[in-house]
Amino acid sequence: MRVVYCVDEFMPVIILQGPQLSADSAAALAERLQGGLEARASHYRVHAKRAPDLATLTALRIEHDCDINVLPEDFAPARARLFITDMDSTLISIECIDEIADYIGVKPQVAAITEAAMRGELNFEQSLARRVALLQGLEASALERVYHERLRLNPGAEALIAGLQERGIKSALVSGGFTFFTSRLQKRLGLDYTLANTLDIERDHLTGRVRGDIVGAQAKADFLTHLCQELNMPPALAVAAGDGANDLLMMGRAGLSVAYHAKPAVQAQAKTTLNHCGLDGILSLIEN
Repeated sequence: MRVVYCVDEFMPVIILQGPQLSADSAAALAERLQGGLEARASHYRVHAKRAPDLATLTALRIEHDCDINVLPEDFAPARARLFITDMDSTLISIECIDEIADYIGVKPQVAAITEAAMRGELNFEQSLARRVALLQGLEASALERVYHERLRLNPGAEALIAGLQERGIKSALVSGGFTFFTSRLQKRLGLDYTLANTLDIERDHLTGRVRGDIVGAQAKADFLTHLCQELNMPPALAVAAGDGANDLLMMGRAGLSVAYHAKPAVQAQAKTTLNHCGLDGILSLIEN
């Protein structure tokens, strides 16, 4: 395969990656995109004269069964300083509250509310209050069982965090879920910051309430802003990942937003989408 390296910084950079992407497919895509192809260790880059329109991009993604993303012109990967991510169905493969509900026999009811909230059909704060209320009376030991028996990191999570740490990029986990899980993940992965909801527990049983204000869409966005101020950096140097409607405000404030195996509404508004790669695919988007 002939590899062409283009260094024109004003040319759009298009990232190609995914387990099904071959060298031949990458070369064919470069030709379709009318750009030079650059092969890197974990992905391919096309340096094109112009960015493809959304319809073309969507068609090529389907045709080649891979992730194709155009880096925003105003985002400088080499200057990224903060990565902030949602937890449930983004960093991890489950929705924790749905699995907690399974131990009290109300998973279908809770999962239905969760799904509607993630699609943006319900107010997140109200939906969370409704879901937590259904957990009243559950033994708190069920939380430990969910963490050890059901919680799994999404593919590439550990490689992503390790790669961020190597580059000195701070990492933050923000969730409409619960501190029981975010605190354990922070320790396990070495994350720098976390924010989540605290379940109210009395006599080793859930009361069906959340302590304090609920962490919803606005709180997530404000957390990103707060961290940027603390780190003395503009939000343009932040990367935000999520999958649900309550992540959109946060993602909209970041210089680079990543919809990770996300709901359609989130994919439509994010600057980049990953549907084939694991979380470590984010490293390709911020590689210098």
